[in-house]
Amino acid sequence: MATTKDNTSSEIKKSPIVKSSISMITMTVMIITTIVSLRGLPSQAEFGLTSIFYYIFAAVVFLIPYSLVCAELASTYTQSGGLFRWVSEAFGPRFGWAAMYLEWQTVVIWFPSVLMFASVSLAYIFWPESFDQKLASNKLYTIIVLLGIYWFSTFNTFRGIKSANKLSTIGGFMGTIVPGAILIILGIVYLLLGKPIELPLHQPFFPDFSKLGTVVLAASIFLFYGGMEMQGVHIQNMKNPAKDFPLSVLLATIAILIIFIFATLSIGIVVPQKDINLLQSLLVAYRDLWSALGIPWLGNIMAGLITFGVIGQVSVIIAGPSTGLMAVAKSGYLPRSLQKTNKNGIDTSILYIQAIFVTILTFVLVILPSVQSAYQIMSQMATIIYLVMVIFIFGAALKLRYTEPNKKRGFKIPGGMLGIWIVSVIGIGGALFALILSFIPPSQITTGSPATYIGVLSVGSIIFVALPFVVYALRKKDWRNPASKFYPFDYEIEGRKPSEKSKWPEGYVPSQTQIEAAIEKEKEN
Repeated sequence: MATTKDNTSSEIKKSPIVKSSISMITMTVMIITTIVSLRGLPSQAEFGLTSIFYYIFAAVVFLIPYSLVCAELASTYTQSGGLFRWVSEAFGPRFGWAAMYLEWQTVVIWFPSVLMFASVSLAYIFWPESFDQKLASNKLYTIIVLLGIYWFSTFNTFRGIKSANKLSTIGGFMGTIVPGAILIILGIVYLLLGKPIELPLHQPFFPDFSKLGTVVLAASIFLFYGGMEMQGVHIQNMKNPAKDFPLSVLLATIAILIIFIFATLSIGIVVPQKDINLLQSLLVAYRDLWSALGIPWLGNIMAGLITFGVIGQVSVIIAGPSTGLMAVAKSGYLPRSLQKTNKNGIDTSILYIQAIFVTILTFVLVILPSVQSAYQIMSQMATIIYLVMVIFIFGAALKLRYTEPNKKRGFKIPGGMLGIWIVSVIGIGGALFALILSFIPPSQITTGSPATYIGVLSVGSIIFVALPFVVYALRKKDWRNPASKFYPFDYEIEGRKPSEKSKWPEGYVPSQTQIEAAIEKEKEN
């Protein structure tokens, strides 16, 4: 997820951006490491060979269009604020604030689901496997481990971003990249040894869309592919973004598809489809694959590495979106009491609120029939919130082509207005399709009463989407931090409304006087 640094006070006197050297290959690697995660692979292993279709379909209707739109917006609006600035320029700060908040809320909802996976991974470091499975399914154990890891990571973040980054860097490599490569290699070796294949090879490549309950889990792929709004902000540092970024997206997409598809199939070849568990099957696959080589205990080692990787990932993400939220909040979107930082520059108040949210959501485990069903509903809730934010971003990119046609764009989606319409329609259509699917109870797992499942998702989604608009309506003038000099929006500098078309000629650069005047006027409001 994207983060926003509070460097706006220095931006007003900033000279033109100096590009550092981010090559096409470097950007490709950055995109891959942002997106790839092993956590969700079992949900797609449910589909066997059909999972290949879902991965490709989601890449075509979401990953590629979203990458291109984020690239255009990030290379056009280079001042701080990220997606808050992108959406605000198009629809005003009410929707910009909502988009920023929804990104933060997505991560908050995401935490319990990823930490459930961590608790299961931790359970699989023990012997025998029957004990692991029983422990991993125990609600009390899951709640204790989940909250223990989260609160430990929160207090570690209080020590500063540097401390969290160290843990994340090591955890990301040892807990994601290495296990992912090993999983694919083990799958290939397993096939070469002529071991029995559990993957239902008779299953078709194309799904049966008449049975929506069987394709619900595929909607989670859209969240797998999330995070491009983070790497899009670096596009202005590429030497030739118009040429190199689309190529980076293409290469990264191919690499991501290879990793996801082959890692998913590696799980499917050793775990029978009827036995696939959203949380446990990845660990079971490692155990079975290593057992085929006569060294099953290495499966327990892999479980330890994956647990460490999740802890590292959570450690750095705890601070990321909350830092961005705080930077924007200083412009008057949260009470001053929530804008205070400790000696390490960390906003502890927002982190405490974030931790309370996570703690409350954790107890969804108590009302749902199983740990697996809780994991599913948390994942779908995060997907819904994220997709609402994504639709805001697609809409902003499309509208800004009309209201600010002469704005200099470091990268511009090819094809003129037709090109951005095609990209936006495909992206919004794909997001809406996944959004609708997310409310349908999956047929592969037990989630209790369908009415309860749909009710929890519906009520939760309404509350979380409405909350930022309520906060915006209740905001007060004294919430603005006098020390914050957030760079004004283009429409503020020009003295127009977001819905009105800019009259600036192509290549126009506002003067320092215009910028300062816009800042003072915003303070008065």
